[in-house]
Amino acid sequence: MTTKRAWLLVLLGIAVVVGIFAVVIHYANVPVLEPQGIIGLKERNLIYFAFGLSLIVVIPVFVMLFLFAYKYREGNHATYQPNWDHHRGIETIWWLVPTILILILSVVTWNSSHDLDPYRPLASTATPLRVQVIALQWRWLFIYPDLGVASVNHLQIPVGQPVNFEITADAPMNSFWIPQLGGQVYAMAGMVTKLHLQADNVGDYYGTSANISGKGFSDMHFDVRADSSTAFYDWLAAVQQSPRFLTFDSYEQLAKPSRNTDTQLYGATQADLFSLIHSKFMGHSHSMAAMEQPDGSLGT
Repeated sequence: MTTKRAWLLVLLGIAVVVGIFAVVIHYANVPVLEPQGIIGLKERNLIYFAFGLSLIVVIPVFVMLFLFAYKYREGNHATYQPNWDHHRGIETIWWLVPTILILILSVVTWNSSHDLDPYRPLASTATPLRVQVIALQWRWLFIYPDLGVASVNHLQIPVGQPVNFEITADAPMNSFWIPQLGGQVYAMAGMVTKLHLQADNVGDYYGTSANISGKGFSDMHFDVRADSSTAFYDWLAAVQQSPRFLTFDSYEQLAKPSRNTDTQLYGATQADLFSLIHSKFMGHSHSMAAMEQPDGSLGT
């Protein structure tokens, strides 16, 4: 087999592998590659960019792997060159190319780390929707503090409106993630982390736990519904009709470990419930101060 034919076979093999990979990715329904929001889109583009840069190194390495295996196979009688241990041109390439790639990735990492900072509010003329998220064992509780309602394992948001998440946990450390919108951010007891996302298209999305937190974590997922503003407020009006009232006492029952993934809706919530849950892990004095009402009594 001639060297030219060997090159053609290697290039054909690479083309076939890349083609198969592209087809699999296209039909595999990978959520992070199907963004539905500005943050998800930027993260998807960053993945593609880093993947493209890696191919500059990966493709030549595999080409040389097969060519060297073919050229220096036992029956080919390749020329033995024991003193050929230095080539200025080749060494320049294998040091210069990785250095350039690292410099490019350094700039991209610096810029994207600031641009995609989860604590950075999204630029928008719309008023952000506040949602407080509590990771339980093994469910997700969503409180809408400005609207006075709450839901379990279901997140409803309006399209085109930024959502400001405040995230904590009343359980082992977890991770809040909506792949098509962006994320993920850790949920930790005694701490409040933040995340700013926005859905740009109407649809039903998948939310999940991205951190192992016990035997029930694999069922710890939630539904996300992004709808028009009108539909969102219709949903809100329907939830407000629910007779359930989420107080600190009823929350304590909800927070008990359970693998029940059913959606629960609460038409009203106790004020500052999120702060009370967060303060449980801040020490006795902090917890009592957080539960104390203006009249000096303790909240229930």
